[in-house]
Amino acid sequence: MHKSDIEIAQAAKMRPIAEIAATAGLPEDKWLPWGRNVAKVDPAAGNAPRHPDARYIDVTAITPTPLGEGKTTPTVGLTQGLGKIGKNAMCAIRQPSMGPTFGIKGGAAGGGYSQILPMEEFNLHLTGDIHAITAAHNLVAAAIDNQMYHESRWSDAFFEKRGISKLDIDPYSISWNRVVDLNDRAVRNVITGLGELTDGPPRQGGFDITVASELMAVLALATDLADLRERIGRIVVARDKSGNAVTTEALGVAGAATVLLRDALWPNLLQTIEGQPAFVHAGPFANIAHGNSSVIADKIALAQGGFLVTESGFGADIGMEKFFDIKCRVSGMFPDVVVLVATVRALKMHGGGPKVTPGRPLPDEYQSENLELLRAGLDNLRAHLRIAGEFGVPVVVAINAFGTDTEAEWDVIAAAAKEAGAYDAVVTKHHAEGGAGAEALAHAVAAAAEAPKEPRFLYEASASLEEKLRTVATRLYGAADLDISPLAKKQIAQFEEAGYGDLPVCIAKTHLSISHDPSLKNAPSGFIFPIRELRPSIGAGFIYALAGDIRTMPGLPSVPAFRGVDIDPETEQVRGLF
Repeated sequence: MHKSDIEIAQAAKMRPIAEIAATAGLPEDKWLPWGRNVAKVDPAAGNAPRHPDARYIDVTAITPTPLGEGKTTPTVGLTQGLGKIGKNAMCAIRQPSMGPTFGIKGGAAGGGYSQILPMEEFNLHLTGDIHAITAAHNLVAAAIDNQMYHESRWSDAFFEKRGISKLDIDPYSISWNRVVDLNDRAVRNVITGLGELTDGPPRQGGFDITVASELMAVLALATDLADLRERIGRIVVARDKSGNAVTTEALGVAGAATVLLRDALWPNLLQTIEGQPAFVHAGPFANIAHGNSSVIADKIALAQGGFLVTESGFGADIGMEKFFDIKCRVSGMFPDVVVLVATVRALKMHGGGPKVTPGRPLPDEYQSENLELLRAGLDNLRAHLRIAGEFGVPVVVAINAFGTDTEAEWDVIAAAAKEAGAYDAVVTKHHAEGGAGAEALAHAVAAAAEAPKEPRFLYEASASLEEKLRTVATRLYGAADLDISPLAKKQIAQFEEAGYGDLPVCIAKTHLSISHDPSLKNAPSGFIFPIRELRPSIGAGFIYALAGDIRTMPGLPSVPAFRGVDIDPETEQVRGLF
């Protein structure tokens, strides 16, 4: 009988968290237990330099189907596989948002026999870090409205007497929405301040999902508490009526927001189903943020030596590009290997296969051998290998095995990958077999980690914002050129005049195509890539560019995942998580 992910997780025997901390090389004074099976790790444990024997692995993927092709599961499986071949290995991944958990995707703890435990805590609240971000973000939103309300009521002398500056905020310039960590399309656009005069001022606003908050990006990129405080203080939330930036520091709320995130700065320590340490910290989406777990967790793990396997969200065109051009710039640490996950079904979709729709049966073309369809979609694999190759590190293709695949299909993918420049290409069966099923992948990655490499960024910080955007769009996505809206052109000029021109760019776009258009499958080229708007993420340290129809608050599907989630009151066991 096939066991569900949650049944496998609930049947697994976990090691005491003190043993996991010891395996991770953490002294007793550098971690605190959080219940029986989770610990919080002191960021100071990452103050030591990267160990000379440490090997840093980033897991990315080709363009997925709407069902996802697996990156967390291969990340966990590779960590377990490295353990099976005698390597000291840990993983570092993002904390899942409850938007996908209760929406389409389900949880993000991995799956089958390659999971993070305890699975229920991992997918539901964990230690409350995301809630802390929600509270801190909404405190800033309240501070903005409170400032405008009192400025409309009191004189300059009133503020001067209290040592507070009037900010004269332009309500039409406010870029700081409120947030909630659920998919809820009904609150994308709202009017706040309705009711009595004292409830105002009325203005149009909206909600984003918490993981799209700049505070989430800041948490993931901060290197210590002082850096967190500085980054929060320089966040730009609006402009005054003279066009000057209004920051959280000017609002007087930066210190309080930092206090709310003090405990969230400590990474969470969990374990794989086979007992390797797993750091779970921060959770920015990759299509609407930078999509990588925290710098602090990576620094802690890499200070200990051995292998650290981390994951960047969605494909090489999104999370992996941001891993190099944003996260590596902050941390100063490049990976030794990129693992590119590919699946038979995704490549068949790119080859012209039928539409894949969550909640509906998978068409027959994806469940029986079809080499012609598979070969037609291989350009997507080649495109992602080209993208990964831009950053100068060896790439190993991990063919994530599904039960409906055939060996002939795997052979076609492996041959195409090696011909396109992959260091190696191997089949991995971690979902069904755990670490034993990922031993071949572990051997390939361990060998690639010792191969020559010349890690690099895609662009220099000194390039203009427009040059950076054009470089990503043309060299990575395959675009012929950019179409920059008049609003975006004006914003580029404003940001460069304000001194933000040397920041990297973080492009928010669909994850369902290398381009901006989810209908363009395989390896599109020659298209015009639209930049419709730019937003300042000055605390995070990048300029956020929106391309195409990308939303910062997802909606729920017609049959949300929450319909299958329940609890047994007698055993208190959760059912329906996946």
